[in-house]
Amino acid sequence: MRVLVVYAHPRAQSYNAAIRDLVMERIKAAGAEARLIDLYASGFEPRLSAQGLEFIEDEYLNQKGVEEHCEALKWCDTLIFVYPTWWYGLPAMLKGWLDRVLVSGVAFHLPPPEGGDIRPALTHITRLGVFTTCGASRHLTWFIGAPGRRTLLRGLRLICARTCRTAFAAHYRMDSSTPESRARHLKRVGAKVDRLLRA
Repeated sequence: MRVLVVYAHPRAQSYNAAIRDLVMERIKAAGAEARLIDLYASGFEPRLSAQGLEFIEDEYLNQKGVEEHCEALKWCDTLIFVYPTWWYGLPAMLKGWLDRVLVSGVAFHLPPPEGGDIRPALTHITRLGVFTTCGASRHLTWFIGAPGRRTLLRGLRLICARTCRTAFAAHYRMDSSTPESRARHLKRVGAKVDRLLRA
């Protein structure tokens, strides 16, 4: 099992870092190989440049500057995201990673000239996990439509293996969280990661 963890939080001592560390511990305990991409710590450039957009359909040039990220995505069979939910969605840093790394030839294949839909290219990914924190309540997040969760667990999952298993956990009302609620959530995350990694 080869697990890629994509982590996005600017604060080194955040609660999301505790979630990340727990995820990495559970992966190690499962005996799986792991790679961690820390988007903020690595100084990832999330902006898609005008030149990048110009090359977006070129399956060689569209990976320029993000070759290691694309290679890691091709390497893994399990993909896990750890991030805070801001304004009901993905942080700009993580959305930029999707824009720049999930390109044609890596994440999907463009439709043929005669038309049709894109074709999945991440069919080697059989497990997808999303672990996040939300300032809003569960009710309000669902009322808005949870666009961040939908982007990853619906949109991204569609280009993974047909039988791709998923795991999701969010700590809601993060701004009024307590040591007890955070501890409970870490326990929940640990259980969900264990189940996700089980063969």
